[in-house]
Amino acid sequence: MRMPNFVYILYSPKLKQFYKGQSLDVIGRLKRHNAGYHVSTKIGRPWVLVWQIEKPNRSEAVILELKLKNLSVQRLVLFMLKYEGGITGPDELLLLKQLSGC
Repeated sequence: MRMPNFVYILYSPKLKQFYKGQSLDVIGRLKRHNAGYHVSTKIGRPWVLVWQIEKPNRSEAVILELKLKNLSVQRLVLFMLKYEGGITGPDELLLLKQLSGC
């Protein structure tokens, strides 16, 4: 049985920073980030899911996650706007447009 994997990008309004990750369960993962279970994201709570995409397997998800982690903030924002089908809502789209300077 095929298990879709998701690559996701969170945004912390508090830190004005992005977090990139991959998971089988994005919503569950977001809840764990916001509950403080992950040391790397605890300080940035609350996190907002701004972008996600489904990949057919974990290896493809990991490859994309690593590529996203190597992008500058500006290039990351432009990437999300280019693949805007992954943007999670109108508020997130507005945020990304503001961050891009559009």
